[in-house]
Amino acid sequence: MIIEPKVRGFICTTAHPEGCRQNVRRQIDYVKARPKTEGPKRVLVIGASTGYGLASRIAAAYSSDAATIGIIFDKPASGSRTASAGWYNTAAFEQFAHRDGLYAQTLNGDAFSAEMKAQTVELIKQDLGQVDLVVYSLAAPRRTMPDGTVVSSVLKTVGEPYTNKTIDLRSRQLSEITIEPASGEEIEDTIKVMGGGDWLDWMTLLHREGVLAPQAVTVAYSYIGPVLTHPMYLDGSIGQAKRDLYDTAKRITAGLPGVRGYISVNKALVTQSSAAIPIVPLYISLLYKVMKQKGLHEGCIEQMWRLLHDKLYSASPVLDPDGQLRLDDLEMLPEVQQEIERMWGTLDERGVEQLADIDGYWEDFYQMFGFAIPGVDYTADCDPTVEIESLAQ
Repeated sequence: MIIEPKVRGFICTTAHPEGCRQNVRRQIDYVKARPKTEGPKRVLVIGASTGYGLASRIAAAYSSDAATIGIIFDKPASGSRTASAGWYNTAAFEQFAHRDGLYAQTLNGDAFSAEMKAQTVELIKQDLGQVDLVVYSLAAPRRTMPDGTVVSSVLKTVGEPYTNKTIDLRSRQLSEITIEPASGEEIEDTIKVMGGGDWLDWMTLLHREGVLAPQAVTVAYSYIGPVLTHPMYLDGSIGQAKRDLYDTAKRITAGLPGVRGYISVNKALVTQSSAAIPIVPLYISLLYKVMKQKGLHEGCIEQMWRLLHDKLYSASPVLDPDGQLRLDDLEMLPEVQQEIERMWGTLDERGVEQLADIDGYWEDFYQMFGFAIPGVDYTADCDPTVEIESLAQ
């Protein structure tokens, strides 16, 4: 079949297997061309199929020859429906890793569930014995709690409404949007989904079961961003969850002997999560423009290689005053942020095409799903059915 992108809202409902494969290959080639890292040898990535989670798995495997177990929650192809991009990404990663002599095993299911946690523990015991690094990279919209109730996260402000510029990326039209504040219950539910509770559950179980190596490290991902985005992110409902995540890193370090918990504050990038946040896509399109002009732009794989090589496994990890690793250091440079502030203040309908890198935003968006990848023939007949080689059942 000929597979074309079908966009609905901020997601693409189709994915291209060959495009995803080539996107994974490009990330692997990037890491292969970089110096090796004296990093982890046995890695568990919780949320491993797209974005920062996928890049974490690739970076660990190819910068320090790590054996990796990935937890995903993705769908295979069914009839005329393609598989999810995460399914194709994982299938491609395993094919490349196995070809290159690297251990790679994948579990597909709900990472929040006790069943998936138990299955993961058994796989580690069976194949790796212990893990040196646990990457927690979940960005789920909802969670089924142990009692069976389902809670959902929301992208809202806290306390007061917030009004600012936003952009319709399809029409490229600027407008104003007002975001209403979350209720107390919505904030609590967002923390349950996106906070540190599940991360702590994972680490407590892994420690109790003896599958964490001595001096094991765990890292979860967050974002801070400029003052411009704080009402929607840092000070909003999602920011409340990220504060809980930050507190959890400290609880892990203090409560699990020999384990160090870190938060890595990463750069703003086009991901399925960021695409859903009002105002943020406009900011990202300006950020891309400025960082590309200054030769500072990075994608997920550049960020994750730098996390392992320059930050997490350097001789002495450099932390900010709050004890966090800062991969947003280039984004937050004064010369970058001052230029974005200037552009934001003058942004209008006539100037948006010149000031914002909307084409770059769309390119990254489509590439998440395996489209717009150079060298891929999208007019060619394509079989949507792809197997993940060692998917554990």
